Order: sequence, then C-alpha cells, then structure tokens
Amino acid sequence: MRQLELLAPAKNYDVAIAAINCGADAVYIGAEGFGARSAACNSIADIARVVEYAHRFNVRVYVTFNTLIYDNELKRAEEMIRQLYRAGVDALIVQDMGILRMDIPPIELHASTQCDIRTPEKARFLEAVGFSQLVLARELSRDEIAGIRQNTRVRLEAFVQGALCVSYSGRCQVSHVLKGRSANRGECAQICRLPFDLTDDAGNVLMKGKHLLSLRDFNLSDRMGDLIEAGVDAFKIEGRLKDVNYVKNAVAYYRGVIDKIISSNAEVYTRVSQGHVAGDFTPDLRKEFNRGFTHYYFDVRNLENGQRIASIDTPKSLGERAGKVVACNNKKVTVSSPLQFHNGDGVSYFDRQGNYTGFRVNRVDDNGLLVLSQAMDIPRGTVLFRTYDKQFDDSLNALQVERKIKVNFDIRVCHGMLVLDAADERGNKVTCSVPARIEPAEKPQGDRQMATLSKTGNTIYECETVQTVDDMFIPQSVLADLRRQALGMLDEAQRINYRYGYRLGEDRSVKYVSREMSYADNVANHLAAIFYTEHGVDHIEPAIEVTKEIDKGLVVMHTRYCLRRELGLCLKTDAGRKVAGKLFLKHGDIRLALGFDCKNCEMKVITT
Repeated sequence: MRQLELLAPAKNYDVAIAAINCGADAVYIGAEGFGARSAACNSIADIARVVEYAHRFNVRVYVTFNTLIYDNELKRAEEMIRQLYRAGVDALIVQDMGILRMDIPPIELHASTQCDIRTPEKARFLEAVGFSQLVLARELSRDEIAGIRQNTRVRLEAFVQGALCVSYSGRCQVSHVLKGRSANRGECAQICRLPFDLTDDAGNVLMKGKHLLSLRDFNLSDRMGDLIEAGVDAFKIEGRLKDVNYVKNAVAYYRGVIDKIISSNAEVYTRVSQGHVAGDFTPDLRKEFNRGFTHYYFDVRNLENGQRIASIDTPKSLGERAGKVVACNNKKVTVSSPLQFHNGDGVSYFDRQGNYTGFRVNRVDDNGLLVLSQAMDIPRGTVLFRTYDKQFDDSLNALQVERKIKVNFDIRVCHGMLVLDAADERGNKVTCSVPARIEPAEKPQGDRQMATLSKTGNTIYECETVQTVDDMFIPQSVLADLRRQALGMLDEAQRINYRYGYRLGEDRSVKYVSREMSYADNVANHLAAIFYTEHGVDHIEPAIEVTKEIDKGLVVMHTRYCLRRELGLCLKTDAGRKVAGKLFLKHGDIRLALGFDCKNCEMKVITT
C-alpha cells in the first residue's frame, strides 16, 4: 500500500492543532531559530505539545531547520536539534549540509525545497547521503517529477497550494543584496512583489509601475491524481505565516480531494495517519487570500498556449470574481453577480487609473443592492472581486472541528472476571478486567451496555461497535470504570507503539553533481564545506551571506519564469524581436538587469 501524506503549515501551536483536527497527516512548524520564516518561531515546549497531540493520530511533526547556518551558530544549532529530538519531532527539513557533519541524534532528515531539487541527479545524490524525503522544486512539470521518481526510492514531496517564489528556491539573493535581509536566512524582503518600470537600454519605459516579478498563487487541487501518478507521496500546503482560518480551509479542502482518490483506489493507496474529522463544513479555496491561481509549470502545454502565471497588476488578493457593476449611485452599488453578498464583505476592483482599491459592504438591502458607508464613483461594467466573505469567515471562526479515533469494545466474562477488550483503528488492542459478581438479567441489557461504553466524553475516541453480553446485568458504574481504564490503556499503547523514522545512512563514496560550487549553492559554514569536499567538490565559493563585497553583474535571481514570455515578447517571436535589446527593472533607486537564456527558457535577474 502506498501512503499519501497531506502536509500542513503551522505558524504556532493553535494552528498546528487546527490543522491536525481538520485532517492533516503531518504538520511542519518552525522552532526558535534556523527556520525560513523568521516570523513564525515556536519554543521547544510548544513543539513538544504539538508532538504529543499529533502522535495520538499518527500525525507526524516536521520542524523547518532550513536556513543557512553560520560558523558561530553551529553549536547552538546542534544543541537545538538534540532538544527537538528529545521533544519527539519526527524529522527536520534542512537546507544546510553542515547538519550532516554535526554530532546529532539519528533524527530523520528531509531535504528542503531550498536545496533546489530539479533534476534526477540532484535527487539521487540527496537520497544517497541520507535524506528520507525530498521536497521538490515548485517549477517542475509532471514529466520532470516522473523522471525524478523513476530514479529515486525515497518519498517525494511537492507543494500543491499557496504563494510562489519567482526564483528557484534557495537561489535568490536579491533581498540580501538590496536590503541586507537574506531569504536563505528566513528574512525575505519580498522584492519580487514591488512595482517596477520595465525599460530598455536607452531608458525608454516600456511598462510603468507593474508587479512584473509577482506570481499568482499555486493551486494543483485539480491535478492531484496526476501528481500521484507522477510519483509524489506528500502534498504540501504553503503558508507558515498564514492564519488559522486559512489553514483550516485549505487542509479541509485537500483532505476531501485526497480521501476521494484513496476511496476510489483502496487497494493501492492509504492514509499516513488515522482519525476522522467530526464537523460540518464545506471548504472553498477561492475564499482565502489568493492572487489568482496557476498550475505554474506543471502543465507545460498550457504555458505553450499562452497561459499567464504572473499577477502583474497587483500583488494583493483577488479573492473570487464577484461579477460586474451595473450601476453606482452615491453610496449604493448594483451588481450583476452569481454570488450572494453579506454585510461586512470586502470588495475590490481596479479604478479608472488602474489602481487596485476597494470598499467594505456596510449592508445588503432586500433587493441585493450593496449599501456602502461612503460615496463611491465606480464605472458601469467594472469587474468586482470579493476578497473577504464575512459569512464564510464567521463560519470558520465558529467551526468546532474534532478528530476522533474509532474504538471497538467487546465485553465478556472469564473465570469470574468481567473483561473488556478494546481495539482502535490505529491497531492498538488492550484488555482490562475487574472481579465482578455477574447476575442474570431479567431483560436484555445490550442497549444499556452500549450506551454506557459509548460515552467517551471529551476524549479523542468514538465508539464504533460494542459486543455485549445481553443476558447479564452489569452495574453501570463498573462498565464506566472499565471504559475509562481501557481508553487510558489505549493512550499508553499508542505512546509505546508509535513508530519513528530515523536518519538513513550516508554513502560516503557518492559524488556531488558538480565539482565546482558558486555562491548560489549556499555554503555558509566550514562543516558544509567539509561535506561537499568529501563528496568530490574541488572548488567552493562561499555563500554571498558570508561574503563582504558584492559586485555588480551578480545574478541575484535565477528563475524559470520568463518575463518576455509572460508579456508576449519571447525573442523567438516577431513581437519579441522588435524589442530585442537589453531590458531592465527599475523601482526607486533599484535597477536590475534581465538576462535571458533562450536555450533553457530561463531568466536571470542581475545587479547593475
């Protein structure tokens, strides 16, 4: 059976618990340092609390340890890894190979997407040196993923939802160069979301004030079957900075998609974790923050047919398309829309000058007219986007979702003892008993016994079946005491039986994919240098974060996204050849050159 894993982000303890209750098979969370989201840090104690709850459902907990580590931080990092191991964390998601030369416990290691895993050769190397799970680059097509799958045996993980980095992950230095905030250190300044002027080498402005490096948001929810067939085992939702409602909605949506695939292929696929979600809620990805959705490079043919993957007009949320303005009269707006608006909804649109703006709906009258708190002048035909659905958000706030483990009870009498057997869906089986004087019953007792054993209260258990002794009278207090004992024993059995993965062995003879490494390969400490040297690398240029001088002409972004292709100016077309000179991006005092590698269909962003 092939296990499929739904992996959810967790900003903090509360978000982690919500993700687990909504059906996540694993959560990834940041510790007190060394995570690629510096604003999403958690204490070891809080992570231990997440672990304790998660493991009750066989949900795994991964800690993001995926920043570059400086030499003066190695001891601290080493000690933190020991603490995380003692806290019961299942795996570390790492970028810095110096970790493989630390004196640490045998904790399972996953290769972060920051490792830039785009080729079978890179994937094979990381597998050979001991990584159990590989987080693939988001730029890969279905066929490229399948190619990596054919050349590896370890589990493959892929992003399926959320924000996209325009650069290959791990190969973006623009934030550090321009703002002193390294993306490889969890401090990205999001230069890619700024508005830029596009100019030629003569200084002519070809486009003004557009978000030319800002991508739409990833959404592969309708490609899950293709991802599974290509060989992906774990499906990752981006968003360790997102709030709890976003995570609830996204996890619930993808849980439904994956469960449907599993139920249709029960002889092939199974879930990683156990427990079913108890709660009435219909998730909808359109309701959450999104810049418009894209399959990115997964569907290569769509790109060849002109599909756009950038959100150049705004980096803000477009939510869901909400129709068009029929009339706007002072504080009242008439809208032609398939949606039902609610008091408090947030609505956005592009004004006459192309600026993205919006308004809050004060109330909706009986005829569906939107009544605003202030007068607006919105032209007829303006397209509206609902970026905040008040009613939907309220339903998420009020949502009380629980995750329950099914348990089966069997009552029997053996040698004067009343015996209760309990077995849960995780595979745990326990038996407890008490001496009891059992008397014949004057009337059937099955329903009474079932009712008593089914009262599992505020535990994680939910009674599925009870095998009763219908002809015997058993005091209710005796049965209740046995039930409490059995559920406590199941908790203990789960703690004892929980199965950890461990770090795989390292093949010291395997060679790295190249004998030379540049600053973009992110070697920031002497342990990482030792690791690569031992694997056949002859020349190592230090990471830019530990280099004092930054030269002009430095490639600070390497991306599969091509601005020429996005704007219909590919150099292989007539339109592109008319604008064949050098192109630049300008924002305030920032000026970046664009380089185009037409052979590999890639773009580079370069300092000037």
